[in-house]
Order: sequence, then C-alpha cells, then structure tokens
Amino acid sequence: MEIVLTVLEAIASIALIVVVLLQSGKEAGLSGAIAGGSDTYLSKNKNKGLDQVLASSTKWIALVWILLTLSLSLV
Repeated sequence: MEIVLTVLEAIASIALIVVVLLQSGKEAGLSGAIAGGSDTYLSKNKNKGLDQVLASSTKWIALVWILLTLSLSLV
C-alpha cells in the first residue's frame, strides 16, 4: 500500500510541476507597462480558456497531492 501511494504521489508531484510551468506569467505593475505588456481589448482574453483550465487543474492536482501526503504520513 505504501509503495502504491508513493508512486501516486510522485506522479502527482510531476503533474503539478508541469501544470504550474505551463501557466502564463502575470505581467503587472510598472515593469509590465515599461516592457510593453499592456493588454489590448483583443489580446486580453486570448488565452483565458487555457489559463482557466490550467488554474483549475493546479488546484485539483494540489488537493490530490495534499491528500496523498497526509495518507502517506498515516501509513
């Protein structure tokens, strides 16, 4: 049982890393304005669908990872 949980936690860890790295960075503040990162009306919602899916995936994978970690500590 411990081996199965460990393998599942490793898979969840790798998935969490991949999903976080796939998310786009948030350009905010003065550095985004200087670098030309201001959003136009047409480009504002360009990748909202993918970003929402990745954000939701991050939350669920993190929840699974936390539950696996807690269960491993009890085993």
